[in-house]
Amino acid sequence: MKADSVIPTVPIFGVRVSKVDMQATVRYLVDAVQRREPHQVITANPIMIMAALENPAYMDIMKSAELVVPDGTGVVWAAEYCKQPVAERVAGFDLLHELLREGEQYGWRFYLLGSTPEVIRETAVRIEAKYPGVVICGYRDGFFGPDQDEAVVEEIIQTRPDFLFVARGADTQEPWIAKYKDKLNIPVMMGVGGSFDVISGKSRRAPKLFQKLRAEWLYRLLKEPTRYKRMLALPKFAVKVLREKDKVTKA
Repeated sequence: MKADSVIPTVPIFGVRVSKVDMQATVRYLVDAVQRREPHQVITANPIMIMAALENPAYMDIMKSAELVVPDGTGVVWAAEYCKQPVAERVAGFDLLHELLREGEQYGWRFYLLGSTPEVIRETAVRIEAKYPGVVICGYRDGFFGPDQDEAVVEEIIQTRPDFLFVARGADTQEPWIAKYKDKLNIPVMMGVGGSFDVISGKSRRAPKLFQKLRAEWLYRLLKEPTRYKRMLALPKFAVKVLREKDKVTKA
């Protein structure tokens, strides 16, 4: 069941983004687990939406996802600017932790996929320590090619997870989940980007001040200047919204 048949959404250049807050998002996904209905959750930001506008195949993936949440502050701003505001930013990192917290009540099973062997191992250890009520039913690093996909999918299926978190980069993780979503048949499958790096202690999340100012992107750029080419999509997105205000929220 797609989210827009249950919760309100706003189309941002054709991508239907959830308008509800974190609490309602978590309730919706709890229900998805209980119904055992596969859901791909995409945590959308301007870079992903710009990529979708340039790549029809990626746009199809964004449109076919059962739930797209407004992760990037630029997406939140665009909806507000077009007078169809979302309730709040639903950051993927925070959503991951909310689902783990909720999972303690139900003894949910989580599979972690992606990053390096050291990072994924430490992530599993730290999650188990912080959320002892959940089950980390399996994990593996993200260093495998297309020729290994089927084996990885079978390995995941065997562990019977309720959740699959994939950290392989937005250009890889969303297409990978979409490709194997039906076969995996897991209630909640979500790309989590660099979340495992932060959980494992390899890197730090932006300080609260940057989060409050909606400038986590700036903190990441200051920490990793080599990201500047990727970040160029942010001003391009803003200019496109300003120039095409009447088209932004057309379905």
